[in-house]
Amino acid sequence: MEIDLADLGFWRRPLKERYEAFARLRDLDLPVFFEEKRVPLLRSGGGFYALVRHADVVEAGRNARVFSSEPGVTSPEPPGWVRHVFGESMVNMDDPRHARLRRIVSRAFSPKMLGNLQGDIDAACARIVDDAVAAGPGDFVGQVASRLPIHVICDMMGVPDAMRVKVHARVDVSTAYSGVRPSLPRSVGMAVQNTLALLALQRLVIKLGRERAATPRGDLVSALVTANVDGERLTDRELGSFFTLLLVAGNETARNTMAHGIKLLTDNPEQRRLLTEDFDAHIGGAIEEMVRYVSPIMQFRRTVTEDYDLRGLHLKAGDKVVLFYGSANRDESVFPSADRFDITRDAKPHVGFGGPGPHFCLGANLARQEIRAMFRELFTRLPGIRSVGEPELLVSNFDNSVRSQPYTF
Repeated sequence: MEIDLADLGFWRRPLKERYEAFARLRDLDLPVFFEEKRVPLLRSGGGFYALVRHADVVEAGRNARVFSSEPGVTSPEPPGWVRHVFGESMVNMDDPRHARLRRIVSRAFSPKMLGNLQGDIDAACARIVDDAVAAGPGDFVGQVASRLPIHVICDMMGVPDAMRVKVHARVDVSTAYSGVRPSLPRSVGMAVQNTLALLALQRLVIKLGRERAATPRGDLVSALVTANVDGERLTDRELGSFFTLLLVAGNETARNTMAHGIKLLTDNPEQRRLLTEDFDAHIGGAIEEMVRYVSPIMQFRRTVTEDYDLRGLHLKAGDKVVLFYGSANRDESVFPSADRFDITRDAKPHVGFGGPGPHFCLGANLARQEIRAMFRELFTRLPGIRSVGEPELLVSNFDNSVRSQPYTF
């Protein structure tokens, strides 16, 4: 099997074939360079070195001074007009700009703030399962997994109930755009839809932010747009960028871990039995193993800022590298029998939340909290819940996203 990670056709291959390809790349002495073809509506970075071993991904993630997130972390890189239209996202920034924004928004993810959310998360899980029971078996993604993260984020931000159906629909459009497009007309059409969806989300939260600046409430938008004791707050554009990042990234991680998770627990009945027999003892390890096994975000790109030697490879300033988290999480030198799903293993070294360094996922603990609460509610009330058949996956080089997963209970 020929391996070309820059060819979007590679990402149409079954997951098993892709994992086998990454295993072959990990066995090579040095990272491989892949030449990129020009993709419609996106700039070509010329090519990149694929970092597929756990140690290489961790080293690059920790050293943000050399491995820069600017100008962009997706592959291929977005054109410059994207930043002008949407503003810059935190994930595409380095310090000190990144540190400033992270310092402001990190207050939303403090242990105290997350503790205050627990009752609302539990109540949301109960309502979602109530609705699933009333509707009967169907699509686990639509009925369960996709609903909780967006509900929680909208609650945190103070988004009115009347707006939430539109928010959900626009997030789905944005998620679809990260997939592999089959043709130029389709690419153009999806780019237009994605742009309109993201702009609508930003306009919504900017309007909300102006209302909260005048009349603050107890929600996150109020906290982000009113100056605190340090005099720091988000501008309109920063608020819009943060909201879309929170919706897309926050939704994808929890949603896809739950969707893949129900399939993994169905296909591995001994692991399911361990979990359900002592939920509290095993759910923490189960969540980490699901995130390791799934790698909801499969890769991020970095640009080298100065000459640097990485495991015998001499990188020059301006070179591109791509951190393949899904490959690092299957590295046998760190995770023995890595292709086996095992909720009792020590999966904590995984890089499913972006790995160590300044860009570690701010919402990791919120995602864990949501997954824990939802699986507790599901296995308590629907002990016979299980997936049925194979999931429909989004064809993407970025999101390991489940579009639908039939299930029954």
